[in-house]
Amino acid sequence: MAKRRTCPCGSAATYADCCGPLHRGDRAAVTAEELMRSRYSAFVLHDAAYLLRSWHAATRPPSIDFDPDLAWVGLEILATEAGGPGDANGVVEFRAHHRRGGEPGVLHEVSRFRRQDGEWRYVRGRVRES
Repeated sequence: MAKRRTCPCGSAATYADCCGPLHRGDRAAVTAEELMRSRYSAFVLHDAAYLLRSWHAATRPPSIDFDPDLAWVGLEILATEAGGPGDANGVVEFRAHHRRGGEPGVLHEVSRFRRQDGEWRYVRGRVRES
């Protein structure tokens, strides 16, 4: 029997039950935090199509290039503000741990999310010094 892999976003669920359905388009994120976690998983898995689909039209880049020397290795959600099922906007503060060329690093960001066409979308992030 194949081992079911844990989701890269750090939840206790498997990828198939957590971020996988969002990446496949089977369902939309219910909260801004869920969208943030699914976007982190998409960066881990180099899923540019999902990242672009989940980016707000007002700030979406034309394409995404992945750094082949960068490996995302862990996610910490530090705080959330709004971003629930009944909200129009939300904020998620997080730390995304990575390794680049074997050296550890951390991206500490405060990300803003907004509903577009009834679904959560990433708008922009502000990087913080950790």
